[in-house]
Amino acid sequence: MADSKSDLPVPESITLAPGGERLTVAYEGGVRFEFTAEYLRVMAPSADVQGHGGQGGRLVAGKRSVTIAAVEPVGRYAVRLVFSDGHRNGIYTWKTLLSLGVNQAGKWDGYLAALDAAGLSRDGGGGREV
Repeated sequence: MADSKSDLPVPESITLAPGGERLTVAYEGGVRFEFTAEYLRVMAPSADVQGHGGQGGRLVAGKRSVTIAAVEPVGRYAVRLVFSDGHRNGIYTWKTLLSLGVNQAGKWDGYLAALDAAGLSRDGGGGREV
């Protein structure tokens, strides 16, 4: 089913795996995306991660072991994810989730390359952000 305002597909289901390590977003027609909590955390659509007003965001490191503690509905257009590290900023709209799914491989590869270039790791720094 599409959102009548934007013609974007609306997820049929959003399922959090036991333990909160993965989130599956399923759409009509069998299209589904499986996200790790780490991926969703480091790609959070929040100003503290993405930046303010078009300014560059921050590279988030050390989130390999983060989990999703809760999935909270936001109206009929989004969810808020609450992470085990306390991060709860950012609203994952249907458009954002679709983009994160469709572009997952490229975004993840870019993230890993940026970590490497900055000398950071997915484990290190106790969740340090730069």
